[in-house]
Amino acid sequence: MAMDEEESLHRYGLLPAGANLDEVRALLTAQTRLEKRAQGDGDTELMKLCCVQLFNAGVLEDVPLIWQAKSASMDADCSIDIQLLCGSGLARTKAYLASQHLPEAEAALQRLLRCEAAGDFEDFSAARYSAWYAAYYTP
Repeated sequence: MAMDEEESLHRYGLLPAGANLDEVRALLTAQTRLEKRAQGDGDTELMKLCCVQLFNAGVLEDVPLIWQAKSASMDADCSIDIQLLCGSGLARTKAYLASQHLPEAEAALQRLLRCEAAGDFEDFSAARYSAWYAAYYTP
């Protein structure tokens, strides 16, 4: 499934649904695996777009997948905003992560809490963030 950011945006748009969401998840998983193997092997811009697409879907079960992508490498961490974990909203995402009782979920939750304390979520709303990314990806 060789695809770049432009092709993914053209094929799925910013609001994929149904089977397209499953394809975005598969694409993100594959790129995350490559990036974890060696920084630079994955396409972090494509990974970021996949995370934006999943953010826009707002499915809580995608939060661990987005976190895995973000934590795949230093480049991925810088490319993928922490806010992209919160397509369902900050409070719902924190509650979801707290309920998971897994080391990765705890790491993601602690990072969210630190970023929230630092002001990274001041005036955050999923709708505003989605609109910002829509403008970012519009040519």
